[in-house]
Amino acid sequence: MSVEITHLLQRHHQGDRHAFDRMVPLVYDQLRAIAHRQLQRNGPRGPLLDTTSLVQEAYLRLVDEHDVDWRDRGHFFAICARAMRRIMVDDARRRLAAKRGGGWVEVSMTADAMASEGQPEHLLAIDEALTKLADFNPRLAQLVECRYFAGMTEEETAEALQASLRTVQRDWMRARAWLLKMLETP
Repeated sequence: MSVEITHLLQRHHQGDRHAFDRMVPLVYDQLRAIAHRQLQRNGPRGPLLDTTSLVQEAYLRLVDEHDVDWRDRGHFFAICARAMRRIMVDDARRRLAAKRGGGWVEVSMTADAMASEGQPEHLLAIDEALTKLADFNPRLAQLVECRYFAGMTEEETAEALQASLRTVQRDWMRARAWLLKMLETP
């Protein structure tokens, strides 16, 4: 099935919109799992943001993306996780804007888990730290998107990033330490 997904992604990149639509049923369950993990980590959602709506929003953002040179299934899931993260960040910003006196709050993160406290402020702090990490080292930011947001295994991340397993393991420790330091700094 992985080969079929890669083939459909390549056809989509070449302009065949129907290829993307044929691929979605093949990856839908995995997309729902990614969306569910992201929503679980990031606490309460707005009234319109649930697993299904997050997958649908990601689909709408990606269906017309013909400029993306999809390498394979892993690369596709990494891009989907990034799109879902952006959707959730936009939702968190909307919720904060709606709150009276909304704004940034200090957020700390334990080394044991990079789990959210269920507040939009926390998700925005993670997003800001990840954006800074991307400025510092884009590959580490991509790795965090694959491991943390997409829930990929080390092996799947290595495949998606076209890196060795040992590089992914070493970079994952480095990225986590960098993000923890950024999130603990007031």
